[in-house]
Amino acid sequence: MIHVLATIDVQPGKRAEFLTHFAWVTPQVRAEAGCIEYGAAVDTPTPIAVQPPLRPDVVVVVEKWESLAHLHAHLAAPHMGEYRQRVTGMVKGVSLQVLEPA
Repeated sequence: MIHVLATIDVQPGKRAEFLTHFAWVTPQVRAEAGCIEYGAAVDTPTPIAVQPPLRPDVVVVVEKWESLAHLHAHLAAPHMGEYRQRVTGMVKGVSLQVLEPA
């Protein structure tokens, strides 16, 4: 199993619109072979001292896949291509962390 954290920086003020498109693709991704978990998360305020400042224009996608091969197939899925087209212009940048259980 692998874990993926995709940090997506969106254009200022575009997070709600971005999340609408993300909600469209989520059921399709969850139906993919090898998908264990897939969902969007945003910063929430807490009194925890070590928490960095909130990021109003960031979405973190938390994913779990059975294997790296399943992740590669996900990235090439036709619905992901359509999703990327839908959010073009809203996304400033994306970074991925691909992790394995320790």
